[in-house]
Amino acid sequence: MNLNRRLDTQTGGGEVTERYKGFIVTLSDNIREDDAKAIINALRMIKGVADVSPVCANADDRIIRARVWHELTDKVFRALENP
Repeated sequence: MNLNRRLDTQTGGGEVTERYKGFIVTLSDNIREDDAKAIINALRMIKGVADVSPVCANADDRIIRARVWHELTDKVFRALENP
């Protein structure tokens, strides 16, 4: 039995709905700390948000992106070579 699912009495229909404890938000690109302050403050203003914690980019992020990019371009080139 999934304990995260509860009977939703607010809808009156007795429907079972999921309950969320949080969300993961990923930025499309790394941004500077001073530019991120506005986004962090906006997220904190959303009703029900208890905490917003930024995650710093590091060398591992660049390595992972480079590997993913390499794998993706390699697959595209292979697909184009063998139609």
